[in-house]
Amino acid sequence: MHATDLPVQDRGGPIDLLVHGGDVLTVDAAGTVVADGAVAVRGGRVVEVGSAERLRTSYEAAQEIDARGCLVLPGLINTHTHLAMTLLRGIADDVTLQGFLARVIPREAELLSPETVTAGIRGAIAESVRGGVTTALDMYWFHEAAEDVAREAGWRLLSGPTFMDVPVPPDGRPYAERLGWATRYLTSRKGAPGTRPVVFAHSAYTLDPGQLTAIAALAREHGALLHLHAAENAGEVGVVTEQHGMRPVELLDSLGVLGPDTLLAHAVDLTDAEIATLARTGTGVAHCPVSNLKLGCGIARVPELLAAGVTVGLGTDGAVSSNTLDLLGAVRVAALVHKAGGDPTAVGAEQAVRMATVEAARSLGLGDQLGSLEAGKRADLIVLDLARPHLAPRHDPWSTLAYAASAADVRDTVVDGRVLMRDRALLTLDEPAVLRELTAAAERETSAV
Repeated sequence: MHATDLPVQDRGGPIDLLVHGGDVLTVDAAGTVVADGAVAVRGGRVVEVGSAERLRTSYEAAQEIDARGCLVLPGLINTHTHLAMTLLRGIADDVTLQGFLARVIPREAELLSPETVTAGIRGAIAESVRGGVTTALDMYWFHEAAEDVAREAGWRLLSGPTFMDVPVPPDGRPYAERLGWATRYLTSRKGAPGTRPVVFAHSAYTLDPGQLTAIAALAREHGALLHLHAAENAGEVGVVTEQHGMRPVELLDSLGVLGPDTLLAHAVDLTDAEIATLARTGTGVAHCPVSNLKLGCGIARVPELLAAGVTVGLGTDGAVSSNTLDLLGAVRVAALVHKAGGDPTAVGAEQAVRMATVEAARSLGLGDQLGSLEAGKRADLIVLDLARPHLAPRHDPWSTLAYAASAADVRDTVVDGRVLMRDRALLTLDEPAVLRELTAAAERETSAV
């Protein structure tokens, strides 16, 4: 829906928030930039995007954000992360994926509880809001605790039951009990606007084919997004092939797990045929370039995925495998790393920014609600302070975002029309208390080892 399509009664009059004076990068299909623009917000949705002069005379705003000298853009969307792994930041550096898992999984079993996940998620949300991330797809244990914290903070979180067939999962609930528990949760779930139910199946090497099929059926029964790791590196592909006689994507396709409501994390080690399979089935990919590089997994074939028509969103992964939740940093790496083959156009600045906004929303099945600043969409936006030496002069907003900006440049963050950070001050989280809780939880973990 565009401003000109709005009913007359919805245009003009009282609104909740007016962000005005900055250059507005809408990230719509045309890549529209409104110089000296404004965004009008009512009831958690964008009412209109237009010139600051016209919107200031058309609307009576209860609250305003003066964005002069700034760039206004949609909130960033993290399509793959494990947020409460902030608790373990720095414990598994300079190792392979398999070494990472061997080090992290036992530590999680010792550490995780609803209380420690609460501390970890608060820290993660504070970090994300500061970096302009307004939505995240979070695969982790004790998701109920994470959802409570996100709700209190006013932040958009997509989470849900996680399946991983290990002897003693951190929440103490064996696989045999998980389907019933997940069914009860999904049946009673009351979703917030701009979210959808999600079911997480860890991977084809921690779940057998029967389990994967049952989990996929559960997700489809409840209209949920199914999210799982797949083809993260050659080692994983080798393990799955040895176990099942097929590579991960081949196995998932044979089980009927792939489809437009399935999002694969990483998808680094893919053949041409597997890329074609993802395109044919409408399966999306969450690209995590920083984590993939740090763990030595390789470089995902993103140019080929995009050329085949696969929807690709960006993710940070957890703060152990990437060490930060800085999605703008991931934008920069995504725009750079694919040029290593010699083609500077492989993934351009605009494409990288879209993978963190509108394409990320599409990968979650929420493209009609999130990812761009257009009338009718949820009012998730950020204000980037351009009055900094490394951002001057300003010739092209896509270039500024992809190659020069950093998380520290985000000045204001708005989710569903609610201001969560203003002038770099968090408004819905007590930052000193968040840091104390996170540190205390980490100290308890360290003393227990």
